[in-house]
Amino acid sequence: MGSKWRKAKLALGLNTCLYIPKTLEDSPATAAASTVAGGRFSDAVSLSPTTPNRNSDCHVDMPTTPTPSSSGLRMPKHHTSKSSKNTCAICLMSMKPGQGHAIFTAECSHSFHFNCITSNVKHGNQICPVCRAKWKEIPFQSPLTDISQPRSRNGQVHWPQHDAWMTVVRQIPPARLDTNRNISNFFQTVEPSVFDDDEVVDHRPMGSQKNSSTDVTNHHSMGAIEVKTWPEISAVTKSASHSNFAVLVHLKAPRAVGLLNQSGMPVTGQNSRAPVDLVTVLDVSGSMAGTKLALLKRAMGFVIQNLGPADRLSVIAFSSTARRLFPLRRMSDTGKQEALQAVNSLSSNGGTNIAEALKKSAKIMTDRKWKNPVSSIILLSDGQDTYTINSPSVAATQTNYRSLLPACMQRNAASSGLHIPVHAFGFGADHDAVSMHSISETSGGTFSFIEAENVIQDAFAQCIGGLLSVVVQELCVEVESVHPVLRLNSIKAGSYNASLASDNRSGNIEVGDLYADEERDFLVMLDIPDDSSSNDMMTLVKVKCTYKDPTQSDNLDLVTLDHIGDVKIERPDTIGQLIVSMEVDKQRNRLQSAEAMAEARSAAENGDLAAAVSVLERCRKKLSETVSAKAGDRLCLALDAELKEMQERMANRRVYETSGRAYVLSGLSSHSWQRATARGDSTDSTSLIQAYQTPSMIDMVSRSQTMYLGSPAPRPPLRPLRSFPARQQPREVYF
Repeated sequence: MGSKWRKAKLALGLNTCLYIPKTLEDSPATAAASTVAGGRFSDAVSLSPTTPNRNSDCHVDMPTTPTPSSSGLRMPKHHTSKSSKNTCAICLMSMKPGQGHAIFTAECSHSFHFNCITSNVKHGNQICPVCRAKWKEIPFQSPLTDISQPRSRNGQVHWPQHDAWMTVVRQIPPARLDTNRNISNFFQTVEPSVFDDDEVVDHRPMGSQKNSSTDVTNHHSMGAIEVKTWPEISAVTKSASHSNFAVLVHLKAPRAVGLLNQSGMPVTGQNSRAPVDLVTVLDVSGSMAGTKLALLKRAMGFVIQNLGPADRLSVIAFSSTARRLFPLRRMSDTGKQEALQAVNSLSSNGGTNIAEALKKSAKIMTDRKWKNPVSSIILLSDGQDTYTINSPSVAATQTNYRSLLPACMQRNAASSGLHIPVHAFGFGADHDAVSMHSISETSGGTFSFIEAENVIQDAFAQCIGGLLSVVVQELCVEVESVHPVLRLNSIKAGSYNASLASDNRSGNIEVGDLYADEERDFLVMLDIPDDSSSNDMMTLVKVKCTYKDPTQSDNLDLVTLDHIGDVKIERPDTIGQLIVSMEVDKQRNRLQSAEAMAEARSAAENGDLAAAVSVLERCRKKLSETVSAKAGDRLCLALDAELKEMQERMANRRVYETSGRAYVLSGLSSHSWQRATARGDSTDSTSLIQAYQTPSMIDMVSRSQTMYLGSPAPRPPLRPLRSFPARQQPREVYF
């Protein structure tokens, strides 16, 4: 045994005394004092001999530890060598910059591989393994990032040495474990028949809930929904008729007002947002192995860190089967710790059974005893369902895609349905974009295309930035014609359910939830007849809104807005040059662009890519001739940029199959719901295509991209795209 230690000394360049750590058997009392939490040892392989070697050159009794990861081979403080400085005292491997390993230097000046030292301290050890100095600062690595050599399909991925997760943070007191919680069942393999084991929701008033240090969406919703209306033109002569006359109904949710102290930080204990029940459904099939799974864990870590103590999370992992990792748990400090451990335990293997995973997520939502005001499901997959979709024909698969989503979660289900949106994320080039889009569309959610693997966290950040800022629920817009001769033709509402009364005198739009500062635009089409007997003014329609405010936990009554103001136009005998409403023109452009995208996609699916490109080109040309485009409107510029991007992704069949289909479907999802989705570089602050992003989304994406642990650094202002010209009180619209 002595010869082995001599060889170890020579390898380290040590010519004097070597401290040989004792084993647990040598000193049970002192060993127990330094044993890691729960009796678990470090992941490092023990190099300690079973019995201390008394025949070595020099032996000094030192405090014992269970493994060399917390004690290790060490030199006295007064003696170091160049060789020892370049060697990690935990794994005995070389420490040289550029080898793909981050290096951590402690306040006592000793250095270690970052992965080695974080494995050592993650169970509570705060003492330097070399000099035994007690650290005031400890290296922290999210459990999601414990990756030694992540690889992609095309080769090795080199993580930046100054990765934001690899940051030294001030030591915080350990979370108090809830002794009443059955931790042993946390990683249970046998699931209960009924998922009614969800943790009780926080019934305290939302203004008194403790704030999470990473919750950047704290706000008070101020005021009611803002409703504005514009007629297509301001006047129609009495002798003229006008078919398909457009009236724009514009809605904007209450803004989010941050509560900041003098230092610019959120005020602790102030949080009026509606808490969320969130179920994440994660693909861990064999194709997710390597970098994909590592990035997914990191993205989930970001989600967990940014949920508040009143929010509840459950995670489902699926491959050939689906497994609930843990029930709906409040994201307290302990809840976050458990969630991180569960996500970090994931491994990849097997096939892809999306249907079973969604069935299990529906069961969690239906069986829960308690319910937060906001509920949502996030689904991520990089493959195709290999268990439910079994027919290759297009006609058959359209029906099969609907079968992936439980009937109770479909929007057109009975009133007893869940009405919980599934926000689907297609990961990489091999996912089934059509099925993922179908799932999201049928449930009322959005579909995002994560083309570049490293933007998965930004995509998740944008999504939860919205979910954590819901200020309006069950919004319904009613439009009623006022003049007795008027009838409504149609309501252009995208994917929202819009209906007309049997007499076509009125109609309504079921909008549902709105995030803070989120906007919706609907065009109401009607025919204006000639009317020589009419007055000089004609009242067209009136608008009414009803909704619930989820931030008011003690008030479930509907809020009604019925004094919005009627839409009127002039009916003169003669008029001069007509001025077209810029606002209406922009929304017409948006709707026409979305229609062109859908038509082009249909042509592409039928194998005619040339026709698809031509459809998009005609739309671009028509767009350029509109009033708003000629005025340099940024909304029109963004639409043109998106149409051009789609043309490029339809250059040939290979490009379309790899990325074009998913990109187009994500764009259609975004425009049909008027809600932000991730596609291409849409989450990049420099991208022109930043569709419908709200300030809360931008803030969360910015947090994801900066990844500061602790005080957020000042961020550069992001220029939103204006949909309307600035007035006395300019309104910023994120297209």
